[in-house]
Amino acid sequence: MADQSVESCPIRTPEKSTKVESVSIPPGCPMHKPAEEKKTIPPGCPMHKSSELNETNMMPNLAQTKQPDQTVDLPTERVISSIPKSKESDAKWEYPSPQQFYNALRRKGWETPEEHIETMVDIHNFLNEEAWNEVLKWESKYKCECAEDPYLSKFQGRPQEPTPKARLFSLFGAPRPFDRHDWYVSRCGTTRRYVIDYYEAPEEVPGVPVFHLDIRPALDDVDSMMIRLKEAAKSKWEEWFPSAKE
Repeated sequence: MADQSVESCPIRTPEKSTKVESVSIPPGCPMHKPAEEKKTIPPGCPMHKSSELNETNMMPNLAQTKQPDQTVDLPTERVISSIPKSKESDAKWEYPSPQQFYNALRRKGWETPEEHIETMVDIHNFLNEEAWNEVLKWESKYKCECAEDPYLSKFQGRPQEPTPKARLFSLFGAPRPFDRHDWYVSRCGTTRRYVIDYYEAPEEVPGVPVFHLDIRPALDDVDSMMIRLKEAAKSKWEEWFPSAKE
């Protein structure tokens, strides 16, 4: 890491786009369903309901027990993510197992074919990894105040509360996001909120869904406002003057 004399933090981040292509998604979790089908289903993926989170670590309190009428044995192993959850370098967030994911869906009354659950969990995990990569890119633009890497201290699903940006764009005919998360990223004694809007993009290949994640720091402080403004200006400059793009 760098000290206060530098302009930004040199965080190493994978060069990945937030335009996510994945396998065909079966019906079930509402975050993966077309907008016209979600109207009759309670919004928000159950893994992000605050009522089901352990307040000490913000992870779901989900059972690994097989359902009485369940015919497919689902894995109970939980995958460790690459996303840090504390200052300790080896402390990472764990994703729910397929069995936990399925149990959460069943409790919410969403019937999902058991054979599709593992695919849904893979997509869920992949989207979170992509989101974290983008958060790190934003974090690299902030001045360093200590030799500490950012970590995700907590998160919150807010699917029923569209962001101001999403509401504004929808007034001009843009599609609404199918989900929204707020991620709280801590570093050097400061916690910064990031807003993530999840969109379904047009399929480029039939049957292969495409997602777009709009990730940005919330406008909660002057630094975030200035960084957002600079990035917006840079994007427009490169759009108007492509030859000037590095």
